[in-house]
Amino acid sequence: MEGSSSQPEISKDNKNEPGPLIRLLDQSKNKNAQSSTPVETREPENARSSVALEQKEPKKDLKWYLPLYKAALKGDWESARNFFDQDPNAVTAKITKASETALHVAVGTGKAKNFVKELLELIPTEALVNLRDEFGHTALHCAAIFGNVEAAKLLVSKDPGLTNTQCHSSSLPVHMAALYANKDMVSYLLTVTRDDIDPNPFADMSGLHLLNRVILAEFYDLALYIVQLYPSLATLTSPTGYTALKVIAEKPSAFLRRSSLSFWQRLICYCVPAKFGTIYSQDEAVKENPAVTTQNAPKRCYCAPLLRQLSFSGCKKVYWVFWEVIECLVPQARFIRNTRIMHLQTLRLVKCLCKLIAGLDYSTAVSMFGIPILLAASLGNGEIVEEILESFPPAILSGNRMGQNIFLLAVANRRENVFNLLYQMSEHKKLATQLRDVERNNILHLAGRLAPPAQLNLVSGAALQMQRELHWYKEVEKHVLPDFKHTENSKRRTPAVEFSVEHRDLVKEGEKWMKDTANSCTVAAALIATIAFAASITVPGGNNGDNGFPIFSGNTAFNIFAVFDALSLFSSTASMLMFLSILTARYAEGDFLYSLPKRLIIGLVTLFLSITSMMVAFSATLYLVFGRKRAWTLIPVAALACLPVTLFVTLQFPLLVSMFRSTYFPGIFGKRGERLLL
Repeated sequence: MEGSSSQPEISKDNKNEPGPLIRLLDQSKNKNAQSSTPVETREPENARSSVALEQKEPKKDLKWYLPLYKAALKGDWESARNFFDQDPNAVTAKITKASETALHVAVGTGKAKNFVKELLELIPTEALVNLRDEFGHTALHCAAIFGNVEAAKLLVSKDPGLTNTQCHSSSLPVHMAALYANKDMVSYLLTVTRDDIDPNPFADMSGLHLLNRVILAEFYDLALYIVQLYPSLATLTSPTGYTALKVIAEKPSAFLRRSSLSFWQRLICYCVPAKFGTIYSQDEAVKENPAVTTQNAPKRCYCAPLLRQLSFSGCKKVYWVFWEVIECLVPQARFIRNTRIMHLQTLRLVKCLCKLIAGLDYSTAVSMFGIPILLAASLGNGEIVEEILESFPPAILSGNRMGQNIFLLAVANRRENVFNLLYQMSEHKKLATQLRDVERNNILHLAGRLAPPAQLNLVSGAALQMQRELHWYKEVEKHVLPDFKHTENSKRRTPAVEFSVEHRDLVKEGEKWMKDTANSCTVAAALIATIAFAASITVPGGNNGDNGFPIFSGNTAFNIFAVFDALSLFSSTASMLMFLSILTARYAEGDFLYSLPKRLIIGLVTLFLSITSMMVAFSATLYLVFGRKRAWTLIPVAALACLPVTLFVTLQFPLLVSMFRSTYFPGIFGKRGERLLL
């Protein structure tokens, strides 16, 4: 009770007593009046009247305040205090070319917490809202831009109204924090920005701009929180035609592509746990954010089958500690986990947006779903396309100005994850794939066009790129009517002719790539065959002069040499023949699908086998000649023999694996989801 009764007395006294800034002015005048130094004669020239300040400020703005500017950058409060003793008006003066005050500069450093705290003691509360730079930014705007949460807390505690103060661009501090992707700051400002005033910062265009900026910053958990609190934002459209769903449809990086991960990365992705709210570090104030503690509370997603069977908290804690250690030792695990969390958060947000838009009237829903689903199909966001079709099936009829629907766009842009949605559809897919655009291209014509460079370069080597293009053409051909294979477009080209014309240069590049590879490997195979043949004639240790048999013929190491030398000779010869067949091939378009890749695979495998066999035979020879009584020589010999084999595996094995998968495995098509769409 005493604390509450003392507060009104302080308020009454404040009406009669001067503030900190006025007291500084009075102290400076008293010092100048009592001084008899030459400074007293210059005092009238530097009088503190407002007229004199307006006349002299343009001349001393940058130069006079330079010591204060440096002190604010360094957080040197003592130097700044001495400067304020000389010039009390400097507390609120504009000290930079951008009309920033010392408070703006100190807040922007992000480390001068004590400086900001002391400076705020000298600034009246009512003056904070008027301290703006040339862009109309208050000190809280600057704190939001630079992510200085500690300074923001001090400013809000001094003047809570700063959170709802707009700059010249009508942006609030929370807008600036989202624009500059400061998640901790956005989380904090969401808890202190008032929504019970007019205009409501979370309503209409202001709220939509905030939501869009949060999505662009990839803070999908906060975006979901905003949409859950203010559902009307999901159905708004900005003056430039952007909705929240359209913004997220343009961000393919929000989704985890397992096809782009290596084997070990996919294994980590399957096992790593996903717990919302742990991507970004958050301090105690940020943890009070309702986005984390209420509707978007941390939820654990236990991916590994072992953890699903753990019902007591002790084992779960051990499991989480185990993964914390793994993430410290393997940074890639942390990256995959964060990406997976972002993927799950994005899916929840998309589901929420689609549900809200689907609740509108039919015509409005059609217009709001149209552009996002086409954008998602073009960029390969199959998850968004699937959610939209699940929420609003008529969206499948959406088309762009060229008359292309989602599947024609998926084929034209080589988005297999969108095209594979056909396998989740009923017989309605026949209607979706039989359309023709304004240039009279059907879906097979678009498959015959050359893929965009970004998609083409996902595969290394022109020959493999050509093989991938053939896979696309053959797969799309399965989903068209027979007469579509022979129809002509506006250029009077059938799909087959379109494919030949568009891929003419790629065929030439693929031929050159295959021949260059075959030439290099043929030289290597010929050298290995020569060495293996010579070694079989001049065996280590020589021959017995009496019977002509090798001297070491009864030795185990000699038997190893004989077997692997023969294997090296035969495999190198086979490899050489396979590469010669590549050099003499006709290089038709269809040859790049199976014939040429198969020959290259056999050639590389036999070449690798010949290199390995040659190293084993050479190691056995060294042991026979130099190490019969020195068994320890096997260790360095074996280590050195592994070096060329390891280099070959490191440099050529990825190419061999990718070629083997694209030739003999199912490939990128036919992967169906769990839901039936139409």
